[in-house]
Amino acid sequence: MAVSGQQSAAADLASLIRDARSVVALTGAGISVPSGIPDFRTPGTGLWENVDPMEVAHIDAFHRDTRRFWQFYRPRFAQLGEKAPNAAHEALAELEARGMLDAVITQNIDRLHAKAGSQKVIEVHGSIATSSCTTCHASYALEAVGALFGEDGIAACTSCRGKVKPDVVLFGELLPEAAMEEAQRLCAAADLLLCVGSSLEVFPVAGLPELTLAAGGRMAIVTQGRTPYDDRADVRLDGDVVADLSAVLAAL
Repeated sequence: MAVSGQQSAAADLASLIRDARSVVALTGAGISVPSGIPDFRTPGTGLWENVDPMEVAHIDAFHRDTRRFWQFYRPRFAQLGEKAPNAAHEALAELEARGMLDAVITQNIDRLHAKAGSQKVIEVHGSIATSSCTTCHASYALEAVGALFGEDGIAACTSCRGKVKPDVVLFGELLPEAAMEEAQRLCAAADLLLCVGSSLEVFPVAGLPELTLAAGGRMAIVTQGRTPYDDRADVRLDGDVVADLSAVLAAL
């Protein structure tokens, strides 16, 4: 039976993972699309297709029109909280359980890696898991945020009545320093960086593969659509992310 190009690439990636001393995964929105979460920029389905992110997802927009901000994010967070991980998330968790993956660095805020069983997850864009008061910094779990909304449609702190903001990185905000430092350390030490579901175009995260490559490590890309690193990847898979990672797992 002839071996397809995708099967051959999956076998090649399995070989790279098997031979590497340190493997780190870097994931983006594409890994969560099979769980029913749209990515940001795909024509026709992307989250920013019908709304300007600068109007609803910028830190200035949060402070300027907090009600409109929450009109956009409140239902989205409720939907995200109900989503379940898919087989691609589970494949990465299985690799970690086998001792073949050191950590997952993710741009996603959806908590699905943790739900799938991944133990070491670096969330460089924050998480929907908590929200915090912008005045006194009181923290609220996702499940408790709904009770903070008043008739004005704004989530307010129960202690000081300050505005409550989700602990996700908005446009105009810096990425969490500790998370980025850990991500940089992991990538610089990795023999293999496995990039899954990311366009690798949004900085500063898009610069992380350079740390692996500069240190003599390799990279593999599993995502649909082109990335700036395609010509530098040892293995490139561009089919369905669930099928591709399942094939890699089966080849190990």
